[in-house]
Amino acid sequence: MSNYTVESCTVETPDEVNLRTRVFKPKEKIKDNIVIVLVHPYSILGGCQALLKGIASGLADKGYRAVTFDMRGVGRSTGRASLTGFAEVKDVVAVCNWVSQNLSSDRILLVGSSAGAPIAGSAVDQIEQVVAYVSLGYPFGMLASILFGRHHKVILQSPKPKLFAMGTRDGFTSVKQLKNKLNSAAGRNETHLIEGVSHFEMEGPAYDAEMVNLILKFIASL
Repeated sequence: MSNYTVESCTVETPDEVNLRTRVFKPKEKIKDNIVIVLVHPYSILGGCQALLKGIASGLADKGYRAVTFDMRGVGRSTGRASLTGFAEVKDVVAVCNWVSQNLSSDRILLVGSSAGAPIAGSAVDQIEQVVAYVSLGYPFGMLASILFGRHHKVILQSPKPKLFAMGTRDGFTSVKQLKNKLNSAAGRNETHLIEGVSHFEMEGPAYDAEMVNLILKFIASL
């Protein structure tokens, strides 16, 4: 028996894209008014909200509300996926606005996984209710920067608290590249390195429980 329920709904963006959204809610008392909104990996490489089910259900199991959604052009969401993720920033903003209106929360933690991290990062300062940001495997490296480089500056300049989790064998970003990027970052910045783990390993279900604990620890510190 799970300790949470899942509700499905559709969120409409200002440019009339319909996003399939799932809300994971604890059955027992909600521990905190904060809602965790999770942004999935790169749509063009098969990223979808189902990949975040393990983390979302783990958070709901611990008494927190979590929201996942398929970005434009993914699954049953309408619209078309973009190459650089800028159209998808509108999706993140729309879902966060829906959360603050419909789940009566004035505090949102935005979590981005892989390419979802630069997309979420570009939305952080567009939403007043977002109080902090967590990146799971932000692709800061040279090759990934061709696609996502224009997102970097926005999150690095945000004054909001930020946590960057990464495997030390991440194929897209080296530990040195991560540290160099964060040297110039504004506000509070933390890193959590998982020894010997690759980018796609950390995205896999084997690390969901660790990601849940990491997110909850970060929430407790806010």
